[in-house]
Amino acid sequence: MELYGFFRSSTSFRLRIALAWKGIPFESRPVSLPKMEHQAADFLAKNPQGLVPALVDDAGRVFTQSMAMIEYLDEVQPEPPLLPAGAEERWYVRAASQIVGCEIHPLNNVRVLKYLKNAYGLSDDRVNKGWYPHWIAEGLKGMEDFLLAQRRHGTYCLGDTFTMADVCLIPQIYNAQRYNCDLSAFPTVMKLFAAGAALEAVKKVEPSTQPDAF
Repeated sequence: MELYGFFRSSTSFRLRIALAWKGIPFESRPVSLPKMEHQAADFLAKNPQGLVPALVDDAGRVFTQSMAMIEYLDEVQPEPPLLPAGAEERWYVRAASQIVGCEIHPLNNVRVLKYLKNAYGLSDDRVNKGWYPHWIAEGLKGMEDFLLAQRRHGTYCLGDTFTMADVCLIPQIYNAQRYNCDLSAFPTVMKLFAAGAALEAVKKVEPSTQPDAF
């Protein structure tokens, strides 16, 4: 397996966690977003969307879109699972994952932040200290409220079982911390993050461990 990604990309981090959790060996293939390597012809040949991550298996098949990739990995290598067996619990894990993947991440994606600065002339301060923390707080409030309403969390998002929901949550909190967001209003989320971030499978693939880290 080859994983094309950027060390700070939260979606790339998701895939690294999933692969490490399942014990699937992979080779990192750094793609520099600041240097626009994701728009280079050789990378676009792999992923015409020009987005990271992209996962290339030993047969040369290319897989994209992080949550779909995680579910694919769970189907081809079911143990240890990242999705529970029951339909209702699977809904819950997918719903929690999509709060991050659909409600939080897209609004704070690097492409969006760059567009706000370039198209509307917003300063770094207005984007990084205004837009970014606002949407982080909006999204994490939704996650906090969802977790408390469902009452299914324990050590991790689903009881004591590490799942795709945790895989999605951990990188998002890493990025929020990098932007110095105030996360004190989300104690449940932060408790779950701390438990997941302490796992060896997570620690060995966190951003600072990557070959392209700077």
